[in-house]
Amino acid sequence: MRAHGFWLIGLIGCGGPSAAQAQVRPGIDVLLSDSVHLIRGKRLGLLTNQTGVDRRGLRDADLLIAGGLSLTALFSPEHGFRGLEDRPGLPDATDSATHLPIYSLYGGSRAAARAALDSIDVLLVDLQDIGARYYTYLASATSLIRDAAARRILVLVLDRPNPIGAILVQGNVRAELGDPDSNPVGFLPVAMRHGMTLGEMTRMADDLLGLHANLTVIPAAGWRRGVAYDSTGLPWVRPSPNMPSLESAFHYPGLCLFEGTNLSVGRGTEVAFQLIGAPWLDPPRLLHILRGAGSGERSALVGVEVTDTIFTPRGPTDGKYDGVPLRGVRFRVTDRARYDPTLLAVALLVALHAVHPDSFQFRGAGMDRLAAGPELRRAILAGRSLSDIWRTWSEPLAHFRRQRAKYLLY
Repeated sequence: MRAHGFWLIGLIGCGGPSAAQAQVRPGIDVLLSDSVHLIRGKRLGLLTNQTGVDRRGLRDADLLIAGGLSLTALFSPEHGFRGLEDRPGLPDATDSATHLPIYSLYGGSRAAARAALDSIDVLLVDLQDIGARYYTYLASATSLIRDAAARRILVLVLDRPNPIGAILVQGNVRAELGDPDSNPVGFLPVAMRHGMTLGEMTRMADDLLGLHANLTVIPAAGWRRGVAYDSTGLPWVRPSPNMPSLESAFHYPGLCLFEGTNLSVGRGTEVAFQLIGAPWLDPPRLLHILRGAGSGERSALVGVEVTDTIFTPRGPTDGKYDGVPLRGVRFRVTDRARYDPTLLAVALLVALHAVHPDSFQFRGAGMDRLAAGPELRRAILAGRSLSDIWRTWSEPLAHFRRQRAKYLLY
């Protein structure tokens, strides 16, 4: 069927099994079992990484080759084809298993990547997004889709569930549309927690940027917006080196903001984005203020348990406090349906500025990039309250909820 100018293939789950019974097939499974005629006899390019696997955990590249399909080029996003790198400037490479060229979209030759597109008929895109505006995979996909659109190449986005759910929409909204090449950390006017899948986001990007791509989204069969990822039967594969678990993913839309501060987010530990810390942090004072941040449903602590902790980063890729014991605060989700990690993050920032006005610092450019502008940073430094900041976010958030509706598939 045709919807909003895009072809959709597969089952779009409006009914189906309950969350506890869900047997979800990601887009790659649907393509190979139901729609392989779209790629049979075609020269294929594949943008993917370690998350590009079927529900058994087998790699897309291996499945395509084993199926007698003509895979000729691989493209990789941030962190590389195998998802092990956590540094900028990743060069082009060769996959040791398939011996195919890998064109890095995160530091490789764009001229070489574009030349590779000239030798394919269909571009496949299979990446696991995390459900937060800051993740760069959408930017890499959109940039390559734009190049494919200029060549009228068919693009098949093999969709996957949003791991942190696709009902809740939270946080501030980027005010303006950006460019995926110059704004990889969030170029679309979406919320911090956008509640969309990668397939839905590419539909939005194609529309708002006017790419006019020959874009087909193959939905994940059997998935509905309310089905939790750990009820899908799909394997958890780290989407990036510092996203070790689903627990970390639920905190990420909020705690990622601390990448723009002088606090550690736990890089160099196995619980990254489940805690924050610094040598100078006073957790008891911070928690005392935090527990007064609100009441009822608007409390920053609804749906999350907060405790003090001590941790030591080892080889953190952000360079923060390597080998230094840190006093910290750790978070554990207790109610996914009520937890708002973006509200918690703002409450923490307000409390940190109050408790540690001399020690706490923003990394200005980095913070503003994550927060989609300087407004949040300036509000914190001006001593504005959590409720004051939150009120400025409510109307844009409501507008985004309405705007995103036409791109939703599930």
